Amino acid sequence: MTTVKIIKFDPSKCDGDLACEKACSNVHHKNENGGEWSAIRIIKGDTGLVMENCNHCGLCIDMCPVQAIRRLGSGTVVINKKLCIGCQACVGFCSSEVMRKAPAVITPFKCISCGKCVSACPNGALELVEVDLEEVEETVYHKQGVC
Repeated sequence: MTTVKIIKFDPSKCDGDLACEKACSNVHHKNENGGEWSAIRIIKGDTGLVMENCNHCGLCIDMCPVQAIRRLGSGTVVINKKLCIGCQACVGFCSSEVMRKAPAVITPFKCISCGKCVSACPNGALELVEVDLEEVEETVYHKQGVC
């Protein structure tokens, strides 16, 4: 069984302070504003707060015309910024809309499950968990109607 680490969200513990977004944007872009600079997003949904974040399904890998996106041995899907040409095909393709782009940044970005958001959350609303990669893929494929 192949596993991958993803961020799990417990909305009952989230107070909406967005410390997770701010930590993410600071780590990856040296920008403490969160929002569009963060790979993780906490938004108000129909039933309360929800998290928008990459689950490393890997569907974006084959969409990259220069093979800048790949899966590591750990299961995490990453973007090689040196290979990326900034075409944004992955951003447009991601059905979960979690492949991000930020102002004045050519290369897209996404969550790499580094856990900085988890440690920044003062209420323990986020947790880094290991899940079966096949279950992640099946969930995403069924959501998209691929199978």
